[in-house]
Amino acid sequence: MPASVRFLNPSEAARRLGVSTKALRLYEDKGLLAPPRTAAGWRVYGPEEIDKAGEIAALRRLGFTLAEIARILKGDSRERIAALSARRGAVQDRLKGLAATATTLEALQSDLAHTPALEVGDLMRRSSPTRAPAIAFDLPWPWGGERFEMQDVRSLTYIIGPLGSGKTRLALRLAETLPNAAFLGLERVSDMAPLREGLATDRALRDRVEPILAHLAHHGAEMSDALTALVIGLAEEGPAFLVIDMIEQGLDEPTQRAVSAYLRARPPGTRPLFVLTRSHAILDLATAGEEAAIILCPANHSPPSLVVPVPGFPGYEAVATCLASPKVRARTEGVIAWRPGASGPSPA
Repeated sequence: MPASVRFLNPSEAARRLGVSTKALRLYEDKGLLAPPRTAAGWRVYGPEEIDKAGEIAALRRLGFTLAEIARILKGDSRERIAALSARRGAVQDRLKGLAATATTLEALQSDLAHTPALEVGDLMRRSSPTRAPAIAFDLPWPWGGERFEMQDVRSLTYIIGPLGSGKTRLALRLAETLPNAAFLGLERVSDMAPLREGLATDRALRDRVEPILAHLAHHGAEMSDALTALVIGLAEEGPAFLVIDMIEQGLDEPTQRAVSAYLRARPPGTRPLFVLTRSHAILDLATAGEEAAIILCPANHSPPSLVVPVPGFPGYEAVATCLASPKVRARTEGVIAWRPGASGPSPA
């Protein structure tokens, strides 16, 4: 490295850019930045790295995920225009939602000013959205009949929670409630014989499955019965919704990452998926975009709630804690949580 060029250490670079050293390391981990190292092995940041990191930080402040930033930096002008247009549309949608919320708050403030005796319940009923939620049902045990609602269904919804949190029960209830929904359980791998027979005899299914497997293999996935069973479930026609229990079951980390990228890249209008996971290879919070939703089932059996993948948002840290590496997940493979005083095991 030229002696005349001023190189900064990670702390100095982070201060200049207004980001954390952890953010710089994350940019590097995602292949967006490649700082050189000194003879002693320390990372340093020269003008080129500072400029590149500044571009990444600026795009992050505009709301782009790191995966989107990677595509923008590598893409041509058309791809960048499309990405900016999509982000602008998302921001405009959010502004409309914030404007509606501001209007509701103003109305509630006025109601309370004119009628000080209004109870909280009255205020909440007045603030309820006029549009019916897309999903609404009474929660099963362990939540004791509390109400669960989702205003909209995204193309991809992750269901997260620690062992014993009831997320499998929530998933089963979703599959029962959603119209024409299918549940893809953990027995999918042990039932490979009928799946193979169906794949061998159903040419149309095979024509849908084989390109997906080839795509995943090209992106680092290792072929296995677990992956084949999962892809067959994804390719089956008929169900309007698909709920998948522990999607990472039997998949190594590169395969999980390939599957995750494939699911996130599905075109708009494809069948909505509800995916149970405890793997950070499946749900990388740093790359989670607005096309996905996250439902957290808390360890204390508070009702499931939607979590925005933004540090500081309620529930974000709990979600991050639930997401473990494949090695950690392997240590708890097959473990079923036990609820004291219950008559049987509680699904995770």
